[in-house]
Amino acid sequence: MDIFITTGKGEGNTKLSAFDQALFKAGIANYNLLPLSSVIPPNVNLKIENINWNNREHGHKLYVVISRIAEDVPGKEVWAGVGWVQVKNEDSRGLFVEHQAESEEKLIELIENSLNDMVVYREGEFTKPQYVTCGIKCVDKPVSAIVAAVYKSESWE
Repeated sequence: MDIFITTGKGEGNTKLSAFDQALFKAGIANYNLLPLSSVIPPNVNLKIENINWNNREHGHKLYVVISRIAEDVPGKEVWAGVGWVQVKNEDSRGLFVEHQAESEEKLIELIENSLNDMVVYREGEFTKPQYVTCGIKCVDKPVSAIVAAVYKSESWE
């Protein structure tokens, strides 16, 4: 199974429409998103790649670990990020974390601190934290940034 790490940023007249544009740019705008609790199952391939599934399966369920943030104050920046660690063995199971912050530096610090804490009480030797970030500065309209780890889609039938 592949899990895709995709990003998007958007601008709109409202925070919600900015979020929708960010979803569109990440390639997942026409799905019903179902957030997951951040566990990477065994035997998956992580692919850092923006996908374009916007016209693929309108209205289907999409399982994701997602970091999202929006801002409407001119001059402020927002950053979203997803980080992960995996066990250093053949099954590559692991953990995701999702954070938001006002700077990329703070975001990376939050991601690394969370992952370093979480591996202390779990079995196995884990990789160093890795992450994907996405940020945007509010100029005159609301903005949004997202990073999503996309697991799979399902129909409602």
